[in-house]
Amino acid sequence: MAEILCFSRNRCTTVEAVDDRITRSISRVQDTATEAEVEILVQAPDLEIIAIRGAVQRSAAGETRDFSAELRPVIGARVGPGIKKIIRGLLGETPLLETWTALLEECCNGVIMVFTKEVLLQAPKDRDGERDFFLTMVRANPRLYNSCAALAADSPLMAGLETGISGK
Repeated sequence: MAEILCFSRNRCTTVEAVDDRITRSISRVQDTATEAEVEILVQAPDLEIIAIRGAVQRSAAGETRDFSAELRPVIGARVGPGIKKIIRGLLGETPLLETWTALLEECCNGVIMVFTKEVLLQAPKDRDGERDFFLTMVRANPRLYNSCAALAADSPLMAGLETGISGK
């Protein structure tokens, strides 16, 4: 019987209030070859990143590594519009940093979603109303486009959105 390759990946982001001003966001990836996580602490009201930690618990090479030092340039950045560009500007776009940068971006997305939850809950409950609500929201702030699965290019909520919005 031929060899069958097997690969699976799980990613999750958890956001929790540490106190009334500090929010913790942890993003983890676990797949067949790797297990890693990034954690940020964000201080309200400016959503400034005040602490960061990152680690690889398991890798294809069999190594574990704390990569917090490489992420420290992001401390002081504010989570919000343009954060992905800020992260890439501060950390660069090397293949070595690609996984860590993606996890950090997911941490920031989680924080944004927590602080916009009340707006999202205002969406109409009917399918067409909900779609119009989110299309209007993305048109008003194109950076939201492709920021999560619900607002991805192939999402039913984004059907009918004019091309040309990149959100990046």
